[in-house]
Amino acid sequence: MFASLLATSSFVAPKVDYHALAPEIILAAGIVLVLLVDLFVSDSRRWITGTLTGFVLLGAVLPLVTLAVIGSDVRDAVGGGRYIVDNFSLILKALFLLTGYVVVLLSTNEMEEGGYYQGEYYVLLLSSVLGMVMISSSRDLISVFISLEFLSIPAYMMAAWKKRDRKSNEAGVKYYLLGVFASAVMLYGMSLLYGLANSTKLADISKVITLQGHTKGVQVLAIVFVIVGFAFKISAVPFHTWAPDTYEGAPTPVTAFLSVGSKAAGFVGLIAMVYLTFPAAKDVYQPFMWVMAAATMTMGNLVALKQKNIVRMLAYSSVSQGGFILMPLAMAGTNSAAGASLRAVVVYLIIYAATNLGAFAVIIAVSRKTRSGQISSFGGLFSYAPGLAVMMTIFLASLAGIPPLGGWYAKFGAFRAVLDAGGGWGYTIAVIGAVNAVIATAYYMSVMREMWMKPVPDGDVTPIKVPAALQAALVMCGVLTLLFGVLPGVIAKFGALSDLAGAFGH
Repeated sequence: MFASLLATSSFVAPKVDYHALAPEIILAAGIVLVLLVDLFVSDSRRWITGTLTGFVLLGAVLPLVTLAVIGSDVRDAVGGGRYIVDNFSLILKALFLLTGYVVVLLSTNEMEEGGYYQGEYYVLLLSSVLGMVMISSSRDLISVFISLEFLSIPAYMMAAWKKRDRKSNEAGVKYYLLGVFASAVMLYGMSLLYGLANSTKLADISKVITLQGHTKGVQVLAIVFVIVGFAFKISAVPFHTWAPDTYEGAPTPVTAFLSVGSKAAGFVGLIAMVYLTFPAAKDVYQPFMWVMAAATMTMGNLVALKQKNIVRMLAYSSVSQGGFILMPLAMAGTNSAAGASLRAVVVYLIIYAATNLGAFAVIIAVSRKTRSGQISSFGGLFSYAPGLAVMMTIFLASLAGIPPLGGWYAKFGAFRAVLDAGGGWGYTIAVIGAVNAVIATAYYMSVMREMWMKPVPDGDVTPIKVPAALQAALVMCGVLTLLFGVLPGVIAKFGALSDLAGAFGH
């Protein structure tokens, strides 16, 4: 009877491209597998869940390679143009998966030695990475919002993973409360967009966002609310207040994950909105994002100068770096800079991920000995851990944008994009960015001075034993940071391939 009803109805099952969905399928299967394995292994063998999580993340990278080599430029994964796999999404998915893998390396010893629940932690980590991977291909308001919540809800719990630590509990609560508020604001904006277009598809909504007629006020309100929601995810000023306390209170591997993965996912969603949903709304989003970029760079840097805790300093550094990434995105509405802005953002996200994860890897390694997060605890690091001092110097110099490290090319691309846009908006934000780049160098240099010129605070020069997993993370991040700076053509190729299907008329 059911078959006859289907035969007589007009229902047509969507054509699913399983090859295009392979990374998501592998991650979903990995979540179930890690959860099941955790149920049946003894406490002494819980480390298996971390190893298994690493293999799942690397396994999900393999379909990305096959899609890039033998796949077409644009694949409609589920039909209707609501979930697209293009070069842009492939590059960002690879970034999220490899970020997750490095975070697993950072977490391995932390979870084992801290007495934390390992199986649940890795299930939440995989779930959050799955949400990040999904948002890279989402071209529909529903899938964008579900992806954001899928990556955010596990992150709320991970931030409070140190259950016996008051600061960790505070971090989780602040992140959750402000995150829910931001999601509500964003969802209200999305509901207005749906009301205007009678569709949740980004391409359909862009056709009605013309800022003409009696709906202009509603359109402006919808655009502002959606951007505000994403501004929270990228910790842009003045929506950044959750970041410092959350970063300081959360376990350090989780902080590394939030500062890179969550921020990058927020930017991916914002890119989709700017390029695919609001291409005709430049007069609304450009001034708003321009002011956010300038305020985010300036506020993040000025407050970072006063920090004594290195994680909190990197939290404000992360806020500031978000301002540099916003800088070219604010100029995306200028025809001459649209493509350059997109490429600059993608390149910056990749280089920033390698550099910032490496810096947190050094912090984790050093804090295993010092049991302190104070910048002063890095005093004399070169005298008893020269390798870690050199690596930290590389990562901090890259964040400051000093050649020949990867950070200089990231900032070069951002400045080139805004200068290509020209006009008062472009030149002014470039000047503000240049001033902030100089300010940022001051607090990065203060950490270098501690490591190279100050004495060891407690006089203990016992060498630091770095676990193998942390060594692997340091090598990966260090090599990429150097490679992207010395051979910028390598990362430039990824930027050149990152055109967003549908954004430039194709």
